[in-house]
Amino acid sequence: MKNIVIFASGAGSNAQKIIDHFRGSDIARVALIVCNKPGAGVLEIAAREGIPTLLIEREAFLHSDVYVQQLKAIPAHLIVLAGFLWKIPANLVQAFPNRIINIHPALLPKFGGKGMYGHFVHEAVISAGEKESGITIHFVNEKYDDGETILQERCTITPEDTPESVARKVQLLEHQWFPVIVERLLKSL
Repeated sequence: MKNIVIFASGAGSNAQKIIDHFRGSDIARVALIVCNKPGAGVLEIAAREGIPTLLIEREAFLHSDVYVQQLKAIPAHLIVLAGFLWKIPANLVQAFPNRIINIHPALLPKFGGKGMYGHFVHEAVISAGEKESGITIHFVNEKYDDGETILQERCTITPEDTPESVARKVQLLEHQWFPVIVERLLKSL
């Protein structure tokens, strides 16, 4: 049985889909949810699902190995960033090479980088007059939204679309593909 650790900062809809996907699985389980935001919806999901949580502190996360050691002790086989808004420090990336993945709500390399998350991405897509958007699932390295692409899936953008309607289309792709890719990666470990 492999251990998935989910990092999330918000409501947790992708975390919930991954939890649901692996419920009763003999492949993997969600062993821990790591969050940087007290009161985030993902913490309520963890409580309801009986999954342990770790509320992290910024300075310790960025400048020490305390969390790296905790994740190694679990052991974390795959770290899944599901709406986690802090940049992952180099020591964590180096401790789990090619075992940290992220989902981004656009077709990278477009609309990525610091500050490009959630509605900011969808507003930028609409403002740029894009004809499509989608998701990128990628490995995490020391730069924002820069790691090797694992999967991209697309949705069409129409002139009638708003940032909110694009967000709904993109979230459908996230929920459809993220659990599948997590399972595929775990099977290859």
